[in-house]
Amino acid sequence: MRITSKGQVTIPRDIRKALGIVPSSEVEFVSEGGRIWLRKCKPDAVRGRELVERMRGRATVRLSTEEIMQLTRGSEV
Repeated sequence: MRITSKGQVTIPRDIRKALGIVPSSEVEFVSEGGRIWLRKCKPDAVRGRELVERMRGRATVRLSTEEIMQLTRGSEV
């Protein structure tokens, strides 16, 4: 298998089929014991990661944990 100048490779069809990888699927590379593994990301993990990245740095007010809990539970703490 040859890597392109952009660092891309083609995942063979039988492997894509076995893993359920379709266009727009998210995958990750894992390095363990001198080997690299490719695995399909779980949909929830991808969605959560995207949400955190989108929200990172957008807070406009700093609240303590206690203040957040009061807002969550209402004024009766």
